[in-house]
Amino acid sequence: MNNSLLVTDNGPEIVETREEFAGEGDTLINVSHSSLNYKDAMALSGNRGILREIPMVPGIDAVGTLEDGTLVTVNGRGLGERRNGGYTPQVRIDDTHITRVPSRFTAEDAAAIGTAGYTAALSVAAFERASYEVDGPVLVTGATGGVGSIAVSLLAERGFEVWALTGRVDEHGDWLRELGASDVLDRAEFTGEGKPLQKARLGGVVDTVGSEVLANAIAQLCWGGAATACGMAAGTDLPASVLPFILRGTQLIGVNSVDTPNNLRDEAWALLDESLNTNAIRTEEVGLDGVAEAGRKVLDGRGVGRVVVKL
Repeated sequence: MNNSLLVTDNGPEIVETREEFAGEGDTLINVSHSSLNYKDAMALSGNRGILREIPMVPGIDAVGTLEDGTLVTVNGRGLGERRNGGYTPQVRIDDTHITRVPSRFTAEDAAAIGTAGYTAALSVAAFERASYEVDGPVLVTGATGGVGSIAVSLLAERGFEVWALTGRVDEHGDWLRELGASDVLDRAEFTGEGKPLQKARLGGVVDTVGSEVLANAIAQLCWGGAATACGMAAGTDLPASVLPFILRGTQLIGVNSVDTPNNLRDEAWALLDESLNTNAIRTEEVGLDGVAEAGRKVLDGRGVGRVVVKL
């Protein structure tokens, strides 16, 4: 019997798979793996800001094979938000929404990368396009999370000096240095209301949390520095000033992994193929029966690295 994970008014439940869970589209994917992202953890809690309707199958990633055996992935595209997601054995979706996985990655690799790794690659690619000259280290916020940890690894592999920001320096500092961070900073240095223009010491920022952390990081960018923003774990507000943008010529670039066009998706996966050390990804594997507890850990701030969901 094939099972799926369904969020109902009573919370997440493992149920027998129904045909309608696959959704609509011109191509069938036999799903072997998904993953757990922060957005999935919110969906599992019944967050109506993520799930447009309930009941719904969550899972913003789906990894599996086409009928000819080709390994593919779908990241975002409304999965687990506007339509049933990847926590079910089959997904139907239009071929134009499917990404062929680079040949060096296995299904487990593709799930470990998932939306988090793909978003990290989108962020690094956007930062590289915007930064004509990087003067100083690149700060990665939320560095122990899925997006942050992969961003640290990618930036280091591509030759940047990386500073990792975390609220758990003592617990995870050694691991972040193993990923390639030259320094690990305490998140407390970037919380609270700061001056709109601070000492210029950062060549760039890959931000995953938003709010005061991002505002203070922007205020520390050197001339021409760029910051990418892809997350809001600390809040949706941005208590910042226009001064860094005007006086230092800095840039703020938004990264939306859900609706990214195919050319930027292909660029991100090519960057992953070129620069990702898959051995550096800290991975926990769970079945559908372990997803709910893993989601609670993520929301409680106890998650580290990536969670692979094996169907």
